[in-house]
Amino acid sequence: MQQMTTAQIRQSFLDYFAKQQHQVVPSSSLIPGNDATLLFTNAGMVQFKDVFLGGEKRPYNRATSSQRCVRAGGKHNDLENVGYTARHHTFFEMLGNFSFGDYFKKDAIRFAWEFLTKEINLPKEKLLVTVYHDDQEAYDIWSKDMGVPEDKIIRIATSDNFWSMGDTGPCGPCSEIFYDHGEEIWGGPPGSPEEDGDRFIEIWNLVFMQYNRHADGTMEPLPKQSVDTGMGLERISAIMQGVHSNYEIDLFQALIAAAAKVTGAQDLEDKSLRVIADHIRSCAFLIADGVMPSNEGRGYVLRRIIRRAVRHGNKLGAKGAFFYQLVSALSEQMGDAYPELVKQGAIIEKVLRIEEEQFGKTLDRGLAILEEHLASLEGDVIPGDVVFKLYDTYGFPADLTADVARERFMTIDERGFKDCMETQRKMAQQAGKFGADYNEQLKSEKSSDFKGYDATHYTGTVVELFKEGQSVSVLEDGETGIVVLDRTPFYAESGGQVGDTGSLKVAAGEFVVTDTQKLGNAIAHHGQVTGRIGVNDKADAQVDAARREDIKKNHTATHILHEALRQALGEHVAQKGSLVMADKLRFDFSHFEGVSKAQLREIEDTVNAQIRTNFALNTELMDIDAAKEKGAMALFGEKYDDEVRVVSIGDYSIELCGGTHVSRAGDIGLFKIVSEGGIAAGVRRIEAVTGAEAINYVANQEQTLAEIAALVKGDNSSALDKVAALIEKAKGLEKQVSQLNDKLASAAGASLLESATDINGIKVLVANVAGTESKALRGMVDDLKNKMGSGVIALGVANGDKVSLIAGVTKDLVGRVKAGELVNHMAAQVGGKGGGRPDMAQAGGSEPQNLDAALASVSAWLAEKTQ
Repeated sequence: MQQMTTAQIRQSFLDYFAKQQHQVVPSSSLIPGNDATLLFTNAGMVQFKDVFLGGEKRPYNRATSSQRCVRAGGKHNDLENVGYTARHHTFFEMLGNFSFGDYFKKDAIRFAWEFLTKEINLPKEKLLVTVYHDDQEAYDIWSKDMGVPEDKIIRIATSDNFWSMGDTGPCGPCSEIFYDHGEEIWGGPPGSPEEDGDRFIEIWNLVFMQYNRHADGTMEPLPKQSVDTGMGLERISAIMQGVHSNYEIDLFQALIAAAAKVTGAQDLEDKSLRVIADHIRSCAFLIADGVMPSNEGRGYVLRRIIRRAVRHGNKLGAKGAFFYQLVSALSEQMGDAYPELVKQGAIIEKVLRIEEEQFGKTLDRGLAILEEHLASLEGDVIPGDVVFKLYDTYGFPADLTADVARERFMTIDERGFKDCMETQRKMAQQAGKFGADYNEQLKSEKSSDFKGYDATHYTGTVVELFKEGQSVSVLEDGETGIVVLDRTPFYAESGGQVGDTGSLKVAAGEFVVTDTQKLGNAIAHHGQVTGRIGVNDKADAQVDAARREDIKKNHTATHILHEALRQALGEHVAQKGSLVMADKLRFDFSHFEGVSKAQLREIEDTVNAQIRTNFALNTELMDIDAAKEKGAMALFGEKYDDEVRVVSIGDYSIELCGGTHVSRAGDIGLFKIVSEGGIAAGVRRIEAVTGAEAINYVANQEQTLAEIAALVKGDNSSALDKVAALIEKAKGLEKQVSQLNDKLASAAGASLLESATDINGIKVLVANVAGTESKALRGMVDDLKNKMGSGVIALGVANGDKVSLIAGVTKDLVGRVKAGELVNHMAAQVGGKGGGRPDMAQAGGSEPQNLDAALASVSAWLAEKTQ
């Protein structure tokens, strides 16, 4: 058996199937583009799912790929096992070959056997196979055509060897190939009581899509039988390199060595190094595919994986941020196969470093809280409410707490944690209920033809009316409701663009449209009628053209802004939401840190430069594949029709979009960014204005500047320098005032010494220093301590509804009196608390009416303490 690197095995697999007339298809994104049911791409067939279902056609009927996969969230979640077992990973590569109605069982089995035994020379005697118990056809192919001995072919009657896409639809038997690691390793063959041992390892699964299962359970042969196979690259690499654990293959050994170097770990067998080596792969590829750390969805899974890696690094003694430093080592191993790692390396490093530094601020505190609970815990189960508190307050994912528990031979109360999460979810839902809009429950079987791309005026027929959620035949004078037309120029709110307003004129009245929304395939005009409007009336539909024009300017500007952001900040930027209104636009995008003023200026300048180029906008209808080939940006997770609308702004921006746009970029006029800020972890928001609103914004800014200039007796050009000079002067005056206050406090302190008393041989000074600033108290006490030489000082002052207290004890007396105890004795009486050193402590309070009584109580307290 020849030694091969992981990279060589990957390439050998793809080359072999290319020779068998398979199209080599690049790995798709980890974010499934055609399956909203999946959190991440978790198998090689995901990108071909619609092809298997007959909903998509490709120019080939045989394909092969090495698909990157993640299983770390949702149904497929291996996270807690990663690092502790030989073959669990958050990220792995799935080698696969696929037939879409072309070859079937015989060729699929032949290809697999030939690749394993001839291309990479695995010994036949080390292999055994399984077939579904009643799949005699597959059994005969293995036995008669491939020559596999019958004692090496195992019939399996469980669902493990029968694949289905769901309760109904395509399904079929499987045939798996296992490798025998030898008698020295415990475990039995598949189907035996010892099958969970590590001796026999599954390396390849061949799925034969043979039947279509109906709801009643009956199965009929598919008209086009297909093949879907998968072989784990890491598993076959371990076999080819003569090792038992995936973590011993060349790729992982390189990453483990790099992890040891950045953490300072000496023991290369430490499980924490395995965790880190695995996690850098999933984290780097997720970020490369546009996922940013956040508190929900895919971003939350990424955050959990990063935090788990960071904690294991801390266990190894890592000092400071270390995880991001492994990106270059990963690129060395996988950059040739996945050049996006190299291309986006700097972005990946930055995202990881920022997330790691943020987590570092809470990690120590969270671990301390956990340690406190563990110290007082009875039993070996961490309560669910503790797990929830760590999650909710300190950002600790439950599986990170479970990780700590595992190391202590403990578990967490998962049910209790989920109950706490459910309680919080219900509270959040109740807090968010403000009364349901009856229109949300409306249903319409009608269909409206949108005519508004080229017009703001059109004639249509009323086909449906609604009043208070009920279908009616007429709306009378003064009534509000919904009008549905068969044809309309009104744009229904969609894709972030708000709905149109305007009017519908009929023979007996006018319906003023205040909003336009989608209602199934119908377009719903919301508003109020003057006169009367009824079903079958002819309606003269007139959109508010000026408002529509402003909306179009803002919508086109968002497209240009999107591309400008990607150019300025990086290709990881992706749209996370937008709102296009008449008076402004709002654009949410993925980014891991605030956008600097210099970057905002660059982005704004870029957008305005594109506006000045005055490119004509081009709109085309085409199928989704052609749109993607053209370079149109699509949103992951969005479901697009077979035919899509592609909006191009010169050669600068190409996006899929159903909204309305200006004819030329120059129609926008001017673009101004009004604000930029974070709205969620990893998501930023820009608000901007265009056209007349932008001109008004600039004019208002100039007016404000002119008023400031007038206040400082300058003009617009000199205002900045004059304001800066005034600020500097104010700082100087504040310093002088502070110095004068210190002198006054010192003088006042000197006179206070005359009122000092003696308590049990200790000189004591207690006073209400009315009129003294709170920040001057510390200096006053220091000065008094120096002058007294030995003694105890307690001072208080009320400023409005706040009380400031301070206690000072000279060093020779801290053994008898603690300043912190004294100040808290006083603070308790004025509704506050405090703290500090034994020789100096301060406190605040909110009950100034009790200040004198608090000060008066000091003598008795000291007399008792020092007797």
